[in-house]
Amino acid sequence: MTAYVMANVHSTNFGPEIIEYLRRVDATMQPFGGQFLIHGGPVDAVEGSWTGDLIIIEFPDLDSARGWYESPEYLQIRHLRTENTTADTIMFDGLPAGYLAKSALEHALSDAE
Repeated sequence: MTAYVMANVHSTNFGPEIIEYLRRVDATMQPFGGQFLIHGGPVDAVEGSWTGDLIIIEFPDLDSARGWYESPEYLQIRHLRTENTTADTIMFDGLPAGYLAKSALEHALSDAE
């Protein structure tokens, strides 16, 4: 099942270390099938509020996402990002094809019993 790494980047010290990170990060994702779906830019907060930049990276599955995040190649550069940004980062599975919102009712109702 497709998985995602998502970050809400609140601030970035855009200096030489972030430039180096951006030059190298794509190559670390390729062996794990990772690709950027969203990489910053403006968002339209239609409900609530939003600050910062949104980043979403897609992977074939959660094992691939975790493999990338803990890979020696990514570990070599990860500090360039973490020492120069403030962000909340999460990993999660996507949903199966054909998923319908009403499927959540079945799960919620069975948990209530």
